[in-house]
Amino acid sequence: MRQLFRGLLLCHLVAFSWAQTPPDPSQDSVLDYAPKTNVECPDFSTTSLIRQFTPSNQTLHPEEVDFIAHRTEAILPHWQDWLGDGSNIGYDLKAFNGTYSKIGLAIPGGGLRAAQYGAGCLSGLDARNESAKAAGTGGLLQVASYLSGLSGGSWVTGSMYFNNWPTIKDLVYGNGNDLSGWLLDIPFVTPDGVNLFSDDNQAFFGSVLYSVEAKAYAGIDTSMTDPWARMISYHFLNQTSRKNVFTNDTAHGAGQLWSHIPQIPAYAQYQTPFPIIVTDSRPVGSNLTTSLSLDPVVYEITPLEIASYDPNLSAGMNLTYAGTHLSNGKPDNGSACVTGFDQAGFIMGTSASLFNQLFDFARNTISQFSTSDAAGLLYVLSRQLREVRTRADDVANWPNPFNGLKNATFEDSDATWIELIDGASNNENVPYAPLFVKARGLDVIVTLEGSSDDPINGWPNGSSLITTTRRLQNQLRPSHQQFPPIPQTPEAFIEAGVNARPTFFGCDPVTASDYPLVIYLPNAPPITGDNPVTNTATFQLTYTPKHTRLFLDQVNFNTISGFTPNANTPDKNFGTCLQCAAFDRARMKATPVLSRSSQCQTCFKQYCYDPQNPPNKSELPNRKLQFVDPDPQGLTKLSDFFQTNKLKLLGGLSGLIAFIALLVGGLLFWRRRKDQQQQYKRVSALHDDDAPFRQYHGRAQEESYEMPTQQGGNY
Repeated sequence: MRQLFRGLLLCHLVAFSWAQTPPDPSQDSVLDYAPKTNVECPDFSTTSLIRQFTPSNQTLHPEEVDFIAHRTEAILPHWQDWLGDGSNIGYDLKAFNGTYSKIGLAIPGGGLRAAQYGAGCLSGLDARNESAKAAGTGGLLQVASYLSGLSGGSWVTGSMYFNNWPTIKDLVYGNGNDLSGWLLDIPFVTPDGVNLFSDDNQAFFGSVLYSVEAKAYAGIDTSMTDPWARMISYHFLNQTSRKNVFTNDTAHGAGQLWSHIPQIPAYAQYQTPFPIIVTDSRPVGSNLTTSLSLDPVVYEITPLEIASYDPNLSAGMNLTYAGTHLSNGKPDNGSACVTGFDQAGFIMGTSASLFNQLFDFARNTISQFSTSDAAGLLYVLSRQLREVRTRADDVANWPNPFNGLKNATFEDSDATWIELIDGASNNENVPYAPLFVKARGLDVIVTLEGSSDDPINGWPNGSSLITTTRRLQNQLRPSHQQFPPIPQTPEAFIEAGVNARPTFFGCDPVTASDYPLVIYLPNAPPITGDNPVTNTATFQLTYTPKHTRLFLDQVNFNTISGFTPNANTPDKNFGTCLQCAAFDRARMKATPVLSRSSQCQTCFKQYCYDPQNPPNKSELPNRKLQFVDPDPQGLTKLSDFFQTNKLKLLGGLSGLIAFIALLVGGLLFWRRRKDQQQQYKRVSALHDDDAPFRQYHGRAQEESYEMPTQQGGNY
């Protein structure tokens, strides 16, 4: 502890000579993160970077419409593979003439817990997983049209696409060939351990910060989200192995662009759903360090555009040219645009940018990280602030593509930048908003619920669903479908037990268009009564290989098993029931509407939430709620050490907390002093008069990387 304190003190006092020099343009892997400026814009006489629509007359991006049409055709064989001739669920599929439900999946936020939970659920719904296939749940993933991710959920989403849609087994653990796995035992922030000044940690920090500097010297303002995005990329994109973590032998995912997803073979062949990432916006100038209200705009980022279907904006911008300053839809710098801003890591980092709350030291929020992670983040921020210009340090800074538009309703219409933050900042931790957009017309929404709402044991309690219900009713009624009936409070969620077992919400609408059916698959204690290993902390950024393996095994088992009331055994019919739920809206869209089959009636009686006759948690006996570390000889061995030596360490810990507060206070004072000495200048093309920036224009090179081949195999 004393060594760590001394290291932090040195970080605050020592001037770093290396950073006085701009990034070396010979290090292409470093410069891959830098956007290209002064790129020729499209011909505005024939095209526009902006789409505008109204809440009552929504339009989807034409390429999204085209993708979904081809995807719908491509999944027909998968429906038949999953359901057979339909007799297992009591229907004759020939009678439906290929008209099935349109399905979307949502993976919420929650750091590595949410990423692993989402991965485990996806595996349990994947026909390539033999255990899921045998249970009847494997196949739902193959018939989904949309996949939305938020924060930690965006990490698994991006990882699936940029690794060419492999099996979860190959994605997380590696395949011994072109996939190295997520490497979750290598710490995110301090990969060489707690000593910030070890040679390997310094090499890692230098590489990360050089990438950020390359972006800054291209004339684009940065923030703490940028090094965070690079750290995410090391684990979830496809260029980091145990051998090259501390080298620049590869770009570690820099140069992989979200707008290039259509070039990925699995996507181009319509083997994947359409991906959407969700992020919230902090009203410019508010400097909020608390949760947002439900009014600020929620954005979605697809491979095609950054957009919002909220009634107060209803517009989208071509993602390829994100980073270009626009006014009323036209570039400020004539025909000069910016490309390469949409780094895959930066998109995932934007959705997980929660630094506005983490750096609220009045509430000591950063203490939720481990000591080494917190120290590492502050260290990186201090070095970044010394060397490059930033805008708002605690958000993801995006040039505002909607400047001058919808000024009667869009609160950031006058702003030149928008401040994007973690997608759960308005307490909607499940990325539902894109999936409820009326124009998309989804019939079924599958929730891979990895939230940690319960402050004691870390299980979901329905808070996000309740918040989304309120926002759909009050802010989004003109533009979005409504949420089906659910328990109205977290307490009611828990009492009904629907937070701890698979539940179907919205089974009995009057018409199919009233609301989608929501299949809710929450992170829950093992149905067998075993010790839970999946209710980990959101800010835990390292997992041992053993813990990850047991985590995914536990989630996979719960996903394919359903529940048996008043017992601790799997439901052998859960696969059939999941098929019934996924298919039910197709029954309702038939002409005439077909009666629900007896098989599905039995399933719905067990799994549907009936607000008039809600279930009870008493049906879920012998569930253990408290987390039990599955690998005590691993990371949490440290906790035993701290427990044994807590009296000795107490003084040091108090000093560390005081120092962190002092450090941040010093940084803020330094920042205010800097702001007084030099006003921010316009970025991008408006930086053309700054020689250090101009010499890096056009030097960034798009990364050329081998796309991993799609892998088969079992979970």
